[in-house]
Amino acid sequence: MAIKRYYKVAALIILPITLLFLLSGCYARKEDKDIKVRIAFFPNITHAQALVGKELGIFQKRIGKDVKVEYKVFNAGPAEIEAFLADEVDIGYIGPIPAINGFEKTNGEIKIIAGAANGGMMLVSRQGLNIKKLGDLKGKKIAVPQFGNTQDIVLRFLLNKAGLKDTTKGGNVEIIQAENPDIKTLLDRNEIDVALVPEPWGTRLKKEVNANVVLDSSQIAQYIDIPTTVIITTSKFLKEHSDIVEKFLMAHLEVTSYIEKNPEKSCEIINKQISEITSKQLPEDILKESFRNIKLTSEIQRESLEKATESYFELGYLRGKPNIEELVNTEILDRIKNKEVY
Repeated sequence: MAIKRYYKVAALIILPITLLFLLSGCYARKEDKDIKVRIAFFPNITHAQALVGKELGIFQKRIGKDVKVEYKVFNAGPAEIEAFLADEVDIGYIGPIPAINGFEKTNGEIKIIAGAANGGMMLVSRQGLNIKKLGDLKGKKIAVPQFGNTQDIVLRFLLNKAGLKDTTKGGNVEIIQAENPDIKTLLDRNEIDVALVPEPWGTRLKKEVNANVVLDSSQIAQYIDIPTTVIITTSKFLKEHSDIVEKFLMAHLEVTSYIEKNPEKSCEIINKQISEITSKQLPEDILKESFRNIKLTSEIQRESLEKATESYFELGYLRGKPNIEELVNTEILDRIKNKEVY
């Protein structure tokens, strides 16, 4: 009888524990299915991997069906960084300067985990305006997509090289911010003189409003060689979801390879995505020409990034100079490439 009572007591103890274990397992699986990754990008050709990967479903396929992939569209980097600060984005394609700003604002929380594109930037002037050198920008009104984005800082660096400053710092060059479609309208109406924009907007301004090319990407690089697009995430997301980051980067490598092998089809996909997001399709000649001005990659130009960071600091836009080794974390990317698993 004592033995029977022992088994009854044991059963009463074990059964609730077993049920609790099973239920906790169910809840854990439910929580896993609720996990999502929010990917940020711009509707620009310099974010080609995001556009093509989204359309072909490569990110969702690599990351897996148990994790929901959401896409967040931005016009420029500072707005995307604000979304990171508000915990509305997990991984993003972005310019290096906003990434550096985000690193400083978050006390090192933002990390660059891969490269995405180099080149694809153009300084243009309105039709009939003869600008041959940087010094000719004196007294001009110049537009950039957003204050604090990569084009804005590159412009200020170029002005500094010519001994010029913007009007807010006592100089005689007026800098305004406007979304890329609005820059086209302003330039066409002669309401601005010059613009520094990413592709495909540089080629569009040249073709559609007869803008003059003052400096193309290769010429800008002679003054300041800086990556155009990088990929960022947060230390928190990297720590809590390193598996998702790894799968995302595998997708990034896969789509970069796809675009290189299928340029014609990729241009069609890019145009489709830009059209869906902006309601405007790019003419085929503009798309193809601007695409040739960009070099897609996964590598990070550490030396160029460090020089750009030094220049940015010297211009007075940073409280301190970021440590590149703390800003850049390619541990997962390097591991994937070493294994060649993508």
